[in-house]
Amino acid sequence: MDKNTILGFLLIGGILFGFSWWNKPSEEALAKQKHYTDSINSITTKKNQAIAEIESQTEQTQEPIAAIIPENQAAINEFGVFAPATIGEEKSFVIENNHIKITISNKGGQISSVELKDYKTYNGDALILFDSKKDSAALGFTIVTENNRIVNTADMYFEAVNMKENNTVRSGEKSFTFRLKSTVGAYIDYIYTVKADDYMVGYSIKGNQMGKILPPGINLLPMQWKSKVKQQERSKKFESRYATIHYKFLGDDFESLSETKDETEDFTTKVKWIAFKDQFFSSVLIAEDAFLSGRLKSSIENTDSPYLKKYEADMHIAFDPTGESPSNFSFYFGPNKYKILNGYDKGVPSEKELNLQKLIPLGWGMFGWINRFVVIPVFNFLSLYINNFGIIILLLTIIIKIVLFPLTYKSYLSTAKMRVLKPQIDEIQAKIPANKAQERQQATMALYRKVGVNPLGGCLPMLLQMPILFAMFSFFPASIELRQESFLWATDLSSYDAILTWDVHIPLLSEYFGNHLSLFCILMTITNLAYTHINMQTTMDSSNQIPGMKFMMYLMPVMFLFMFNDYASGLSYYYFIATLITIIQTYAIRGFVDEEKILQKLNENAKNPKKQKKSGLLTRLEEAQKKQLEMQKQAAKKRK
Repeated sequence: MDKNTILGFLLIGGILFGFSWWNKPSEEALAKQKHYTDSINSITTKKNQAIAEIESQTEQTQEPIAAIIPENQAAINEFGVFAPATIGEEKSFVIENNHIKITISNKGGQISSVELKDYKTYNGDALILFDSKKDSAALGFTIVTENNRIVNTADMYFEAVNMKENNTVRSGEKSFTFRLKSTVGAYIDYIYTVKADDYMVGYSIKGNQMGKILPPGINLLPMQWKSKVKQQERSKKFESRYATIHYKFLGDDFESLSETKDETEDFTTKVKWIAFKDQFFSSVLIAEDAFLSGRLKSSIENTDSPYLKKYEADMHIAFDPTGESPSNFSFYFGPNKYKILNGYDKGVPSEKELNLQKLIPLGWGMFGWINRFVVIPVFNFLSLYINNFGIIILLLTIIIKIVLFPLTYKSYLSTAKMRVLKPQIDEIQAKIPANKAQERQQATMALYRKVGVNPLGGCLPMLLQMPILFAMFSFFPASIELRQESFLWATDLSSYDAILTWDVHIPLLSEYFGNHLSLFCILMTITNLAYTHINMQTTMDSSNQIPGMKFMMYLMPVMFLFMFNDYASGLSYYYFIATLITIIQTYAIRGFVDEEKILQKLNENAKNPKKQKKSGLLTRLEEAQKKQLEMQKQAAKKRK
């Protein structure tokens, strides 16, 4: 062997020795390996004990060991100490109070269905919010044991500790416990608390010696909740507009997923509650503390499906393995009724308010304020004495029109002033050619200033009425009080009142108009066309100055027919009555307003211009005209 070969072997040996030394495990790694080995040995011992226990039970029941061991061995290998909980027979336990009937399955220890006893579907069936056997509804937790076995509680069989198959709570409150046992003495309790006259159900998760099973330091549990939302109302399309997932952060922020498309949202900020919402009903899961993080998903079901949406929520919750601090939650299974939802915050400090009433879409900003502090109180007051909601809407409309009458009167007077000035405005237009539009406008504004007329005086009072108009647009479709309440030919004021239906699918028309004609919507359209005609007769005709304006004015009511045909008939009825009252008011005001006296007053104003107080709006319009004219002159000079 030559010198170079020996040197090569030495170098290779040195490299191997250095690599082995460099990768030598640390003391910490050796300790982890020892802990892992000990854990494996412990699990093996527990597994053998579980097998021995199963064999012992088999001998006592005189069942053949060969027929059971293979099944249970597979369960032990997959679920470890929870293997016995994988075997069982599914049973249902019913708990009901005066408002709700809930069914809890021993499989998963979860609420498998909820029936609202005070309500029915549009076709008269029992109103079931969800049913796990039909709707794939589920609620469970993922438990990762110390040996990395993954257990989903929704697949485990719980033991009903203190209840019978049918339980009724007629007074006070009662608690019911379902227990998930293990072979090492540790267990998890689901505790449901039901009050006699409440839509709220208490729900607590309490561990006992779970430190024996969970890895050290684990204080969180992944939680999964999913459900499909059934169609409960006549119009699936309209109902779907109000169905989505809503959630409230631990502060005041309130968010929701899209109602019109599939959407997934991750949250890392603490969330107080999550709601699976329909148009008039909700299932809300409320944390006593908070959901720490998670993901929400809403998916739209097919058109021919009996369901509207599919909801999924994956969250993380705080969990104490010792059971000293249970994880407390509440379920709200009930109607989206403002009085009920708002009642949960009465007597509660502001920082602990749930604000569940935000589930009701009453409109944003001032529209919501009008509904909360004006419309709803008046509506509730009237409903104390009147049972017919059609009459209530009529009285509510009359009250609103009486309150707004001063604005309506002022608007009419301003319109009358413009109308009596029309001959003078026509003279101005005759003197000044049409190609000098700027001069025409200046002369017209000078006339207005001279006689003391605000050209926008008729518009401003109408604009002040718009918030109420939009507030009512939000109120009626969201008001569960109108649900299945009949009036005249309308069988349900919260849905459309079809007097004619057809089964033939007409492209575009069926999509945007539906397959029916709603009578209140037709009446609303007719009264709006009539009011448009009257309004254009009593105002200064500007159609010659703005081509197509008359056509646009008449087109708008026709567009309402397409917009509101599928909406709540109560809303169309309100707009019909409101417009009809406005027409009556217009003729009444016209009867006792003397336009000759108005013209005489304006002429007197023209003789004493110093006494006229120029409005701020008119001043700004004049300044804007002057600036525009000056800019035009400068542009003309530059062109020269």
